[in-house]
Amino acid sequence: EVQLVESGGGLVQAGGSLRLSCAATGFTFDDYAIGWFRQAPGKEREVVSCISSSDGSKFTAYSVKGRFTISSDNTKNTVYLQMNSLKPEDTAVYYCAAGAFCPAVAGLYDYWGQGTQVTVST
Repeated sequence: EVQLVESGGGLVQAGGSLRLSCAATGFTFDDYAIGWFRQAPGKEREVVSCISSSDGSKFTAYSVKGRFTISSDNTKNTVYLQMNSLKPEDTAVYYCAAGAFCPAVAGLYDYWGQGTQVTVST
């Protein structure tokens, strides 16, 4: 059974940091790219960052570039999202997803986690 399990969300003050984890089981990790998306209330789900497990190539959205860093530990089948200098507008449910590559469109990913809430207070 394919599972993606996110963890690490929580409440943090503006300017603070959080590290999200996405632990993957049930599929060949090296064959997939893992993306992070977020969805704020009333807004569409948007891509944040993505990493290819096979070659380490990355994509990061302009809105978080320089603040968020994606990384992968293939020995643990886990992808991380280090989030620094958090802003209130980063508040959202963060999801990880697995796909064959790193598209910016949520519908092109095959598997999804349940999401983890990130709340940034002023």
